Amino acid sequence: MNIEQLMEKLSRSGVTVILKVDDERMAEGGEPWTLVMSGPGLGPEGFIRAESSSLSDCLEQGFTRLRSRPGDWEWLAEIS
Repeated sequence: MNIEQLMEKLSRSGVTVILKVDDERMAEGGEPWTLVMSGPGLGPEGFIRAESSSLSDCLEQGFTRLRSRPGDWEWLAEIS
């Protein structure tokens, strides 16, 4: 699944997604990737935030947390 398809499917599921890479944290050897998910699709628990040194790990952290929430998230296994 490409990133555009992924973002569209999350949006259709009631999830707003912000994905960021920070050049200063990358230069410092930190965790430059940040994923923030919010919206009604996440239920009453609010938002999900993940940070990592790689995009794939950041997405996996976020999707692992999303799969633990109520809802139909089985399709996320296709991209993991």
